[in-house]
Amino acid sequence: MKNKESHLHLSDDAFCKQIERCTLDAGTFTHEAHVRLAWIQINTFGLEHAKENIQTQLLNFVEHAGAKEKYHSTLTVAAVEVVNRFIRQSNSTTFEEFIEEFPELIYNFRDLINRHYSFDIFTSKKAKLTYVKADVLPFE
Repeated sequence: MKNKESHLHLSDDAFCKQIERCTLDAGTFTHEAHVRLAWIQINTFGLEHAKENIQTQLLNFVEHAGAKEKYHSTLTVAAVEVVNRFIRQSNSTTFEEFIEEFPELIYNFRDLINRHYSFDIFTSKKAKLTYVKADVLPFE
């Protein structure tokens, strides 16, 4: 069994390239790895470009892994938005520092997302297939 944080042994560049090339072991791509991808992409390209990149990369990655049914359109975009909000508040220079500063991104993520919606996007078929804009608390 792989260590949940086994993605951390890779440099940011190597991690992103392995996702892009679909060579990262699917078992390594944990929730924390998703958050790391958002952190890297936002810091490198800015929010809008990061959202586009991540959607494309994750669709390719899950398709290559034979797990296309796991892709969730709204959750993907909403997650990037939430990570961006914390980045704007952060003093961290590394992903590890960022997670130490905001552990709720790992341990309370579902609640962070649910604050923005009046319904459970995690179980919504519509939200899974197409992006649904936050209807309670907009992402800024």
